[in-house]
Amino acid sequence: MSEPGTHPVREAILELTALRGPGKTICPTEAAKAVSEARWQKLLPDVRAEAVRLHKAGAIAIYRKGKPVDDPDTFKGVYRLGLPGKGAGSVEGDDG
Repeated sequence: MSEPGTHPVREAILELTALRGPGKTICPTEAAKAVSEARWQKLLPDVRAEAVRLHKAGAIAIYRKGKPVDDPDTFKGVYRLGLPGKGAGSVEGDDG
């Protein structure tokens, strides 16, 4: 996932949410660990920042308590990432 010219965090988020499929979500830690098992905790701010960018671009949705967030710039707390759509009705491991 770390080819020259790519953004590994972005690629991890896009790949994992696509693999999980519509109506399902991933935990941000899954994306961070896909990039680096050893440094995943340090990557969490990058995952959040990239998730906000991808959400604004319409590529993914950020979910809190199974519902898409209204404002990706101001949401707080535990969140999950998934494909945009009718919502994450069957959220796996909903932490929020």
